[in-house]
Amino acid sequence: MMEIRPTELKDLPLVMEIYDYARAFMRANGNATQWIDGYPSESFIRQEIEDGHSYVCTDEQGEILGTFCFILGEDPTYLNIYEGAWLNDEPYGVIHRMAASGKRKGVSEACLNWCFEHFENIRVDTHRDNKVMQHILTKYGFQRCGIIYVKNGTERIAYQRILAL
Repeated sequence: MMEIRPTELKDLPLVMEIYDYARAFMRANGNATQWIDGYPSESFIRQEIEDGHSYVCTDEQGEILGTFCFILGEDPTYLNIYEGAWLNDEPYGVIHRMAASGKRKGVSEACLNWCFEHFENIRVDTHRDNKVMQHILTKYGFQRCGIIYVKNGTERIAYQRILAL
């Protein structure tokens, strides 16, 4: 059974390897423009760890299989949504930068389940070319809500799932 725990600074090298793998996986699957120029950087992830927003998914032996960011509270990039609307205006949790090592199936499901154990209203966004993530989100019951723009001005597809729905 996989477990989720807060990322520790000692995990940073393995977490960065997972992001390297995820970038290569995205490129190989038709998503060549997301997470470019070394994003997310080591310093960025280090700050997320220090802020308490970074988590890892581990196997029974403690091997890190995946990572993600989970924040309770408003995301400034979600204030304006286009070509649609959020399902509600209630407080929500946000998932960002979910990535898996590719060593085992079910990592995304474990991460999403953990998030819903901590909050029932979750928002997430992904790149238009990230068909794998779009499939995961749809399979897991997220509804496409519209389009948002991230800090660098690029478009993302916005999703939301309310556990009670």
